[in-house]
Amino acid sequence: MSNPAATVLIPGWMHEHARRMLGTQFNLVEIPDGDIHARLPQEIRASIRGVACRTRIDGQFIDALPNLEIIASYGVGYEAVDAAYARSKNIIVTNTPDVLNEEVADLTLGLLVSVVREIPKAHAFVREGRWKTSEYPLSRNTLRNRRVGIYGMGRIGRCIARRIEAFGLPVAYYSRRPADGVAYDYCPSLLELAYAVDVLIATVPGDAPTARTVNADVLSALGPEGVFINVGRGTVVDEDALIDALRTGTIAAAGLDVIADEPNVSDDMLALDSLTILPHIGSASVATRTAMADLLARNLIAWFQSGAAITPVP
Repeated sequence: MSNPAATVLIPGWMHEHARRMLGTQFNLVEIPDGDIHARLPQEIRASIRGVACRTRIDGQFIDALPNLEIIASYGVGYEAVDAAYARSKNIIVTNTPDVLNEEVADLTLGLLVSVVREIPKAHAFVREGRWKTSEYPLSRNTLRNRRVGIYGMGRIGRCIARRIEAFGLPVAYYSRRPADGVAYDYCPSLLELAYAVDVLIATVPGDAPTARTVNADVLSALGPEGVFINVGRGTVVDEDALIDALRTGTIAAAGLDVIADEPNVSDDMLALDSLTILPHIGSASVATRTAMADLLARNLIAWFQSGAAITPVP
């Protein structure tokens, strides 16, 4: 073992690859959920120095582990972890960036093409036997002569932008600040970006500053030919405004890999032919999820071997 004295807690589900790696290096304590007060006596909680998780970790959870040093979160998004509170306690938080960037970008372009060219509806048309008696109607939308806006020019946003360029389409973006080394047109606000484009792709995390920022004004600015794609977090969107925009033709179509209350899709959403919803599968391939699990485990191993995590969050 790299450190036989180190005990790592796994609250709830964890990828089996990560569990196997951690099991060779640490003493593992596993519980079925995050209720550590009910699940673990004080002496066990005092022995825990690391957490490997995909569950919510709040201040109360952190306070229950007096000797905690590191929280390794499974995923690029870490909004379920109160990272600011952890930082105030000198606790490192890590995530699993980069290993899923290309996979999510691939899915984003697939979702965009599916929405614009109506691939799910065309597939259903064939499966239901209707092709035998009629031709599928011409799709109203096209990617040709469009301008694409990316809300969030981070790692995933850059991967998406490169693919958009390969489609021969111009790219603009909005982030909290201009991105270094990026030549795409920068818009100083999300609303100005929406006015400048007719495809808007959201990749931003689900934190307080981004909550419901894709609102009725932004959707209206996209215009009646507008297409909205969200592969960031569901909380970024005012979903009532999106439903209304699709119902009224304020925008043409939307594709979501994320919703605010997963996996509970509202009946209003399901009733919209112009809305395509995926079950949060942006990084959902065996290879990518295994790579995420591997990085989670390596963060913990590196911390206890050298005192430096591989991918600490800012």
